[in-house]
Amino acid sequence: MRNKLSYAVLGGGLALIAGSALWLVLTGAADIRYSADHGDTVPMWHRWIPVLAGLALVRLVPPRTEPSGGVTGGRGVRVQAGVLLVAALVFAVALRWSGGGEPTHTVLKLALLSAVPAVLFRWSRRDPVTLVREPLTAWRRYGPAAPVAAWLVLSYAGPLALPASDFAATVDPLTLVVTVVVVFVVNALLEEVFYRRWLQTRWEHLLGPWPAIVLSSLLWASWHIGIQGTGDLPRDLASAFVNQGVQGLFLGYLWSRYRLMWPLLVVHGAVNAAPILLGML
Repeated sequence: MRNKLSYAVLGGGLALIAGSALWLVLTGAADIRYSADHGDTVPMWHRWIPVLAGLALVRLVPPRTEPSGGVTGGRGVRVQAGVLLVAALVFAVALRWSGGGEPTHTVLKLALLSAVPAVLFRWSRRDPVTLVREPLTAWRRYGPAAPVAAWLVLSYAGPLALPASDFAATVDPLTLVVTVVVVFVVNALLEEVFYRRWLQTRWEHLLGPWPAIVLSSLLWASWHIGIQGTGDLPRDLASAFVNQGVQGLFLGYLWSRYRLMWPLLVVHGAVNAAPILLGML
């Protein structure tokens, strides 16, 4: 049963990403938005090449010992996986239904991606789910540096680099620092803990690594239509799947292979902050 469900999630998820890309090309909408702050676009394959390079290097620079299933626990794993899945779906639907924007975006995120897991984990104390700790060798600690560095260079320092932002020139230094810190905590830190450390790890236990990576990537991508959408739901979902969905494959593979948070936070933090910091140069 697990194998059938795993294959269905993996095959269906990858088909959804591939089908979204094909549909966008056929409809002449292959240029996608890459920020919620403006409507500028880039060809979707500009977002893929850094990810493909990163995925290849993660595969070539593996940990000395493969991570295990990720968590230990009985029925609690299934309960937590299900509740976290529902929370992710409700967040995506509620954010789009509300029209996105602030403070709705932050309130919904804190409620569904932070408060709900906090209550869930407290309620589950009698059937605890424990993250398996892998030996933190030097190889595991620093191995992710190669794929992360390759992704950074291709994303922000080459011909495929995203345009820099002029946001820093429009605000005072204190506002800039506060904005960068708050965005990092609310977006990069909270999202990576929820979608990768909590959600993906539990579904890895149930489905295996790649089905869980694909599942968490699509769920993470889907909520972005609430802040980057145009109002055309099929097109917005397709754009999210070929942008954040593909990006999520890299983030998920980093977590699955190394079980370290710092590579995820560097990559996700750069997505939000690198254009601003580069604009200062």
